[in-house]
Amino acid sequence: MKRKAIIAMSGGVDSSVAAVLTKESGDECIGATMKLFHNEDIGVKKEKTCCSLDDVEDARSVCYKMGIRYYVFNFSERFKEDVMDRFVQAYENGCTPNPCIDCNRYLKFDKMFQRMRELEYDYIVTGHYARVEYDKDSGRYVLKKAVDDTKDQSYVLYMLTQEQLAHLSLPLGNLRKSQVREIARQHGLINSEKHDSQDICFVPDGDYAGFIEKYTGHPSVEGNFVDKNGKILGRHKGIIHYTPGQRRGLGIPDTERLYVCDISPETNQVILGHHEDLFHSQLTAGQVNLITCDNLKEPIKIKAKIRYRHPEQDAVAWQTEDGKLHVRFDQPQRAITKGQSVVLYDGDIVVGGGVIEDYDS
Repeated sequence: MKRKAIIAMSGGVDSSVAAVLTKESGDECIGATMKLFHNEDIGVKKEKTCCSLDDVEDARSVCYKMGIRYYVFNFSERFKEDVMDRFVQAYENGCTPNPCIDCNRYLKFDKMFQRMRELEYDYIVTGHYARVEYDKDSGRYVLKKAVDDTKDQSYVLYMLTQEQLAHLSLPLGNLRKSQVREIARQHGLINSEKHDSQDICFVPDGDYAGFIEKYTGHPSVEGNFVDKNGKILGRHKGIIHYTPGQRRGLGIPDTERLYVCDISPETNQVILGHHEDLFHSQLTAGQVNLITCDNLKEPIKIKAKIRYRHPEQDAVAWQTEDGKLHVRFDQPQRAITKGQSVVLYDGDIVVGGGVIEDYDS
């Protein structure tokens, strides 16, 4: 039976090829781009961010060529509240957030799904590199890594619920990036050679602190660099300028290299230490979402990633009665960072994950 799909289109080659493959499956399709913000309002260059005016036109062009209807959904108010505001608040509280995960959580897989239900469509299609499968033995949908491990995006999708996975199609999960571009060329898509977006869409120049100062309208508050014993080592420019593991830009003379080891928003201090001080064996995470099971009451051996580009590491994970996720690594990990997500893997299957809140030795 023919089903109806909404294809989330960013204007890039990946979502465009996902649209092509869905149309060729025979299902009824419409394309939709999320309007998240006005580029000129935050001073970004149109060609360096997703969902810009140029991207909208590229997505519209692809839909026109395919003969499917195209819409732009204005989610800018929700994006401001649930992504940009959270981004700013995290940095102000000494954390380093991943706004792409928040965008997936609150926009692409919440607001877009809400629109899907309102329009009485059956499923959402995205250009993410990951796979969704139904496991008959457990009666659950599972999220798996992409075939192309150089493009795998399962890390940023760990927050998906069973309901969302049941109504999600990821056509690129079994393809390599080279195959995706070739499909785009074969179909004469305008964006077949378009570069992938690498930066945070609303901070394409990478100057997070500068963005936060403009966004909030007030400058950073200077404070003290201190060592782990509280000794003052110098002055910093404001805690939003720093993240754990950072070495450059400190301006502190020392016979050995110093690194940011922790950030204290309560005292407005940035704690510096040496390389060995960056390593920790355990972490605690909140905002937990599990895909393969309802809970982890008993410890399990898994692989864990503490950042998108971080190699998987052997670890043991479990939950406590308060629902917090605890991960103990076999080997200490460098620069575990509050605000980033820890994602658990069993082979190529995503077990789940959560947002890092604390760590210890």
